[in-house]
Amino acid sequence: MNLSEIIAPLLDWYRKNARDLPWRRESTPYRVWVSEIMLQQSRVEAVKGYFTRFLAALPTPQALAAAPEEQLLKLWEGLGYYNRARNLRKAAKLLVEQYHGQLPGNYEALLSLPGVGHYTAGAVASIAFGLPEPAVDGNVLRVLSRLTADPSDIADPRTKAAAEDALRQILPVEDPGTFNQALMELGALVCVPNGLPLCDRCPLADLCQGHIQGIALDLPVKSSKKPRRLEQRTILVLVRDRLTAIRKRPQRGLLAGMWELPSLEGKCSSEQVVLAVRQWGLEPLRVEPLGPSKHIFTHVEWQMEGFRVLVEEPQSGAGLLWALPEQLREAYPLPSAFRFYLNPRKGID
Repeated sequence: MNLSEIIAPLLDWYRKNARDLPWRRESTPYRVWVSEIMLQQSRVEAVKGYFTRFLAALPTPQALAAAPEEQLLKLWEGLGYYNRARNLRKAAKLLVEQYHGQLPGNYEALLSLPGVGHYTAGAVASIAFGLPEPAVDGNVLRVLSRLTADPSDIADPRTKAAAEDALRQILPVEDPGTFNQALMELGALVCVPNGLPLCDRCPLADLCQGHIQGIALDLPVKSSKKPRRLEQRTILVLVRDRLTAIRKRPQRGLLAGMWELPSLEGKCSSEQVVLAVRQWGLEPLRVEPLGPSKHIFTHVEWQMEGFRVLVEEPQSGAGLLWALPEQLREAYPLPSAFRFYLNPRKGID
């Protein structure tokens, strides 16, 4: 098919159906960049509130560059994939040092920033600067695969590169950003990833080879991922009066540098928990099971059991920091993996 035929009906559909999203109301380079980083691996509905709070606290690249890491990670708390936030700050420092605190209006320069790949560089370049650069994410790959009835594996980087090349040939130079957003929006709302594509609502159904040939449900083709590694962990909520123990994770690896509730490897009994807590120089007074929970990361799944352990007067040591409930809420960023055990009904507050 001739891809250029999709431009007019797609843009017309987008003007009538585009969602009202906070980052679309004012498409400055900084706002577009922050939103696109947040939207990586995160749902739109989840990002809305984070985006608004983040921009209120850190409204410019200069403010982001100067932000303490604890503040940055607290603003990001629960959104996951925390290296995204760290790379944002690294990139903001480069912007201050090399670009007078502004994002560069150049695709290659954008691509050189920490945490910015081809998709993000294309999105910022086209939406914020009006440059004719494609922005190919999973939604766009799915739409193109069905439109052209292409059986290529979308997990293969060559498939994405081919899609970028094809779109670069047809991007409307007068408004490439709107076209890119329209393709992404179609994939999010109509040509959906899970379940039946809503072909009866699609402005491109009459052009779509996947729909015409009756193979839309078989597309896109994607090679299977390796199964996640399962890890069993025992989470400890160590409390005394209103204080709860937290500690820092190592600077490398999963959840690097984040605060966490102390934990033990494996599924431990209450007796094993008592022994471990005593090795940390604390005396357990009461041990209560908090039940099971699980958290899924990209490559790892934690299967957790939790215990609330009332201890005698807290002591320093074992890398523990004792925090009040309001400090846990406001000062120390803890990953959402521990949210189940931070529930006030579990005895934290």
